[in-house]
Amino acid sequence: MSRAILAAGTVCWRRVPKPGGGSRVMVLLLHRTKQRDVSFPKGKLDPGESMPQAAVRETKEETGLSVALGSNLGTISYQLSGGSTKTVQYWAAEVTPKAALASTFTPNSEVQALEWVPIGEARKRLSYDPDRELYDVFLQLAEHDLLETFSVTLLRHAKAEARSEEFPHDHLRPLAAAGEDQAETLVPILEAFGPRRILSSTAVRCLSTVEPLAASLSKHVRATPELSQDFWDAGDLGQLRRLVGRIVARGKNVVLCSHRPVLPDLVRELTLATGSLPGSYIEKAAALPPAGFSVFHLSRTRPGAGILSVETYPLKH
Repeated sequence: MSRAILAAGTVCWRRVPKPGGGSRVMVLLLHRTKQRDVSFPKGKLDPGESMPQAAVRETKEETGLSVALGSNLGTISYQLSGGSTKTVQYWAAEVTPKAALASTFTPNSEVQALEWVPIGEARKRLSYDPDRELYDVFLQLAEHDLLETFSVTLLRHAKAEARSEEFPHDHLRPLAAAGEDQAETLVPILEAFGPRRILSSTAVRCLSTVEPLAASLSKHVRATPELSQDFWDAGDLGQLRRLVGRIVARGKNVVLCSHRPVLPDLVRELTLATGSLPGSYIEKAAALPPAGFSVFHLSRTRPGAGILSVETYPLKH
């Protein structure tokens, strides 16, 4: 019987100065040793690993580059010898000057060489049609000046203890044991998107959900009343709208941890703040189980261009 193989990868890019001024986009290609082909960084998932984790890990292992994931470019599937099907999820990934200088790549048994090529030349250098089709999605973003992005991650708190005589106050309910495990499981997945700021509802269960992530990143969690269910129950969404507006204007990767009833309004305000078209994808992105999250990718230079991609992860643990 054929089997499905899951893998993940990135289309790495960076801007470099042009001699006469300005800049141009360069794309990273891998010359693989055994296959003698030209492709993008990618590799199979390790047991229990998520697609985002695998994409960042494989990029680091094959190129020496540390990246955060940008816009989701979709998946490609193709047949392998022996009848297996391989499905690869790709993201765009900007390589900062600091990351480029820190690369530790040396030719090895898997990758013979790395090559940075102008964006217009990469497609014809690729060895496989599925890679070219994937690259066309990347080219569409570049054509509309939408490569530079930031992410807004909406996270529902992990599983909490039910309200009871022991926990009579809703905002003081702690995480259940399963929720504590979920909070730990979230860390490497959320880290793949390079969060720079972490904002949380003031409820204990929300603060506890993002505490392991903050510790891993050595970042401070900003307790934010506007994200709390108590604030939402009061019915005044004006401050929530202003909060989302500030987040979009700032253009930095951020994680927002909140509650199930608040999430639809958060998504709606994000849609309005970016001039995005409404649709069923918005409802799906807000319908999250405990510890589930949705990542919205927005243009850093043109935030009014709307939501470029959204990916939803209903965490299974």
